[in-house]
Amino acid sequence: MTETTHLKVGVLSFAHVHAGGFTRLLAAMDGVEVLTCDPDPGAPGELRGKEFAARLGVDYVDTYEELFAWGPDKVVVCAENARHRPLIERAAAHGADVLCEKPLATTPEDAAAMVETCRAAGVRLAVAHPVRFSPAYLAVRDAVRAGTAGDVLAVAGANNGYMPGARRRWFVDPDLAGGGALIDHTVHVVDLLDDLFEGSPVTSVYAQTNNVLYEAGGEVPVETAGLLTLTYANGAVLTLDCSWSQPRHHPAWGGLSMQVVGDRAVLEMNAFDQKVYGFDERARGGVEIPYGVDLDGLMMRAFLFGEGGVGVTDGEAGLRAVRVVAAAYESARTGCVVRVD
Repeated sequence: MTETTHLKVGVLSFAHVHAGGFTRLLAAMDGVEVLTCDPDPGAPGELRGKEFAARLGVDYVDTYEELFAWGPDKVVVCAENARHRPLIERAAAHGADVLCEKPLATTPEDAAAMVETCRAAGVRLAVAHPVRFSPAYLAVRDAVRAGTAGDVLAVAGANNGYMPGARRRWFVDPDLAGGGALIDHTVHVVDLLDDLFEGSPVTSVYAQTNNVLYEAGGEVPVETAGLLTLTYANGAVLTLDCSWSQPRHHPAWGGLSMQVVGDRAVLEMNAFDQKVYGFDERARGGVEIPYGVDLDGLMMRAFLFGEGGVGVTDGEAGLRAVRVVAAAYESARTGCVVRVD
C-alpha cells in the first residue's frame, strides 16, 4: 500500500461473530476509513448496533442508505447468511467491491444471483475464507503441486468448534442460517480443496447429520454434527467432520485439520495449532496461548490492497461451496448419494 492510498470501507451488520474482529482490523489500518451499520435487531441480550460500534470505537450510521450515501469503495458483509444477497446487490449497484462472510448464501440460486450481479456491475465479489492464508495449508498445497505427495487419493478433514448460537442466536435459526453445523463448517474445508485441486470439482456427496450433543436440552433446532463423504472429479475422496463438537469448557473455540493421503506421501496440517499449551491452577482448566500469523489480517489486506501472494476466495468458488452444501443437505434428508451439478 502506498502512502497516498485512502479507502472508505463499510461494515454491513454486526451479526456474525467475526464482525468485531474484522472491524478492529480495518480501524487499525493506515489509509482506511471505516463506517459501520447494523440496523437489524439481534436476539435479546446480544450487543449489537450503535452500542457495539461504540465499544469498537468506530463511526456508525443507523441505515444502510446512509452508509452507501457515504460512498464506500469496498464493503464487508457480516450479516446473517440469509441476508447476504440484498446487501451484496446493493453494494454492486453502488460500485463497491464486496468481501462476504461465509457461506456466500443459503441456496445455490441466491449465490448464483450474487455472482452474476457483481459480474454485471463490474465489482469484485470475495468470500471470507481466511484458512487459505494459513502457512500450514500453503505448505501442503506447495507439496501437492510440486508432486511430493504424488497423486492425492484421499483427504480426511475436520472443522470442529463451539456451538455459535450461544453468542449469536441466529446461527441456530434455520431460516436465517440455512441450517446448522453442516452449512457453517463444511465450506471451509471444501474451499481449501477447491483451491488445492485446481479445477477438479466435487461430483457427489453423501452426508449424515444429527443433534445428539444438544438434543436433550432442546435448545438447538438445527444439526450440530455432520459426517460427509465427497468424491472429486480427479478420483480423490474427502471425508469431513463438520461438527459443533467443542465442549463449552474447552479453552479454544475450535480448529481445522486435514490429512492428505497421496500415493507417495501423507501430509498433515492443523491451521490453528500454533499455540503454547498449559494449565491454569486458579481457573482449574486448560490454557491455550496462540502465536503466529493473523489469518484474518492477511485475508483483509489481500482483499483491500492485493498484498501477498495468496488470492482471496472469489464468488465462483463461494458458489461451488454452496452447491456442495445443498447436495449434502439433500443427501442427509434422503439417505442417498447426491450428485453435485
